[in-house]
Amino acid sequence: MKVLLISPATPDTFWSFKHVLRFVSKRAAFPPLGLLTVAALLPADWQVKLVDMNVNRLTDDDLRWADYVMLGAMIVHKTSVSEIVSRCRRLETPIIAGGPLFTTGHAAFPDINHFVLGEAEDLMPRVIEDMRRGTVRHTYAASSRPDIKRVPSPRWDLIDHRSYVTMSVQFSRGCPFDCEFCDIIVMNGRVPRTKSPAQLVAELEELRTRGWQGMVFVVDDNFIGNKREAKALLREIIRWRTQTGAKMGFLTEASANLADDAELCDLMVRAGFKKVFVGFETPSLESLKECRKLQNCRRDLVETVQTLQRAGLEVMGGFIVGFDNDPTDIFRRQFEFIQRSGVVTAMVGLLTALPETRLYRRLMDEGRIEAESTGNNTQAALNFLPRLGREFLVNGYRDLMKELYKPRAYYRRIRTFLENHKPQGPRLRLSRADLQAFLKSLWLLGFWHRGRLAYWRFCITTLLRRPRLFHVAVELAITGYHFRRVAKSL
Repeated sequence: MKVLLISPATPDTFWSFKHVLRFVSKRAAFPPLGLLTVAALLPADWQVKLVDMNVNRLTDDDLRWADYVMLGAMIVHKTSVSEIVSRCRRLETPIIAGGPLFTTGHAAFPDINHFVLGEAEDLMPRVIEDMRRGTVRHTYAASSRPDIKRVPSPRWDLIDHRSYVTMSVQFSRGCPFDCEFCDIIVMNGRVPRTKSPAQLVAELEELRTRGWQGMVFVVDDNFIGNKREAKALLREIIRWRTQTGAKMGFLTEASANLADDAELCDLMVRAGFKKVFVGFETPSLESLKECRKLQNCRRDLVETVQTLQRAGLEVMGGFIVGFDNDPTDIFRRQFEFIQRSGVVTAMVGLLTALPETRLYRRLMDEGRIEAESTGNNTQAALNFLPRLGREFLVNGYRDLMKELYKPRAYYRRIRTFLENHKPQGPRLRLSRADLQAFLKSLWLLGFWHRGRLAYWRFCITTLLRRPRLFHVAVELAITGYHFRRVAKSL
């Protein structure tokens, strides 16, 4: 059996980091971890190929070679998926499709004949047997949550890791919180399930033996959803680093209550975690209550950010505008909060009602859903009727994004972060790619693009005041160029 796994092209979003790639001479930010895991579930004697369309071109010869195409996608990939489906139909190559896009929206793809809905691990034995027999069903739907301790290590041999900025692994699935807008609990439930520490460390060791020394994204919905298991993993990673001399660093996603656990923060930093993405959403207390982001309600969010920064973590933040209870000055309040806290990488989006979420169902009951979500919350568009008015929100969002990523405001935010940041834990090795990125930034940011005076002032000030963190400052300056381009395109 010949199986071709396809990862669709990702549009220009916050998480694509498309405009950073030119600095570091890479083709994509992250590998398609889901498809690499599915590949590991396939029989060892099958011929398996993977085409990541963010890295390589998908050819008709690829499609003709395959007995089946396995297509994995998120909502944001909808446009690319439609093009892939059209090509497969023309060449009569059958598709088996899975992932978030299809789990909540497979009815929108009548030209796809086979779907795997939900988490695939428990379904794959049936799918494989039916593929062997040539009797693949239209739909395979998960009725339970799989034990991810039985999930095999991803098929890293199917990709060239040199094409990517960051590798990806997964330790847990699910989140204990109940945010109204979030589809994580729809996909993976509210009871976090984890791999064993030894299991994940074995995946990291395989990456290390393949020569990976860069950053690794632990893609968990909420890394600290089960704190006890997270701490056990971190202690295992610390032992593994000591034994092997591993050089890689880590980033992940976590809830704001991470700041309440000093031991957990310390273990993360000692294990090599450098960055954490936290969903702050909004400084409006009423809006936090509205969306049931209750874990953020009884805390000083600026102090939360600074606690994590002082612990040695760079805090990336998620923010949303468009809640029913947002006040008319929400854009000013978001800007002031982000600047004051020093959240350099501020991923701000318009609220979107994702399929099957409680928000979607509520707005549908109120007759306010007007379109399906694109999955890209950086698009200046809403898929529901907002309380504050569509034009007001869209224009305010565009203005906020442009203001946040103006060079002067952005570099000021980096300086605030550097003042609070207390770097600890293992130091990452600076590579030749890092040096090349710095030299390219000197040309592109220091000479070619607007904001060059602010860039030089920022570089000189950082060298004088925080020389040990100059490499961090340059990395953030380069990342800011990506966000500035995204903001400009709105």
